[in-house]
Amino acid sequence: MKVVVLAGGLSPERDVSLSSGSLIANALIENGHDVLLLDLYLGQPDISKAKFLNKGSSKRYSYQIPSTEPDLELLKKESDNGDSLIGKNVIEICKACDVVFIALHGSIGENGQLQAVFDSFGIRYTGTGYIGSLLAMDKDISKKLILLNNIKTPNWRIYNIQNSDDCDFSNITYPCVVKPCSCGSSIGVSIVENPDELNKAVNYAKLYENMIMIEDKIDGREFSIGILGGRALPVIEIIPKKGFYDYVNKYQKGMADEVCPADVDDSIAEEMQSIALKVHNILRVGFYSRIDFILDKNNEPYCLEANTLPGMTPTSLLPQEAKALGISYNELCEQILMAAID
Repeated sequence: MKVVVLAGGLSPERDVSLSSGSLIANALIENGHDVLLLDLYLGQPDISKAKFLNKGSSKRYSYQIPSTEPDLELLKKESDNGDSLIGKNVIEICKACDVVFIALHGSIGENGQLQAVFDSFGIRYTGTGYIGSLLAMDKDISKKLILLNNIKTPNWRIYNIQNSDDCDFSNITYPCVVKPCSCGSSIGVSIVENPDELNKAVNYAKLYENMIMIEDKIDGREFSIGILGGRALPVIEIIPKKGFYDYVNKYQKGMADEVCPADVDDSIAEEMQSIALKVHNILRVGFYSRIDFILDKNNEPYCLEANTLPGMTPTSLLPQEAKALGISYNELCEQILMAAID
């Protein structure tokens, strides 16, 4: 099949996406497909240069995630695209292929905008549709739906930083977690231990979004459960070697230990898997996802969020969970691709 792997984009998570996209593209090439890795934001100004690679091609894709988040303002200055979220000829190239493998993270790639555009043009794509993408990406909406279904999630409050009347932090409980309402990859996230640290954390989060979530910090162990084709994958535990599971610890090799299957009682693992599958369905997520949890000191699981386009980098969790079931990286990519066709 002729496949476009769509990555990059004008998102704080573009570097993670380009790493995921490179690996996905290479796997699909090895699986026998004709593949083009395309940057959603930069596009392809000369459509004649959109060259698809196959097994016989000598070239393969690669991308190393830097230790710092991307400078999006510099990217805009260096390109001709300005604030446009979809680069030149992206839609035309995607319309001409059999299916688009969406390897984007954050922004238009996960909030449903791109999916709605593709639906309008009749373009097949992997992952979740626009409704599920919207519900899962907005942490406030998703947590409300989770809570309405009697699933525990840390208490939270939402603040519009543009509205000074909405920014009374006097009733905040410490420690807490400050984060943008609709970002991933732990970008803009801070752990705040006391009031003196709050302003710095809020200023960091608002670099990415005006809607800020302040969430109670649950002390405990961190876990994640992937969903693949209606089935919960083995539970994985994340153990950062220093600090919390932030951007550096997630994507720089050796900064965290991941244990899969996790060292927990079978009953606890099964409970988290059951909740993960329930959250996946509540939020109308598609063929695959990843659901994140904190297990408190009393072994009570708290659902943090759902990810509709889980990372597929060398350190990402979903491929490790699939591997624990004997599903290779290439087979995982193939299953996701074929689900879009089926």
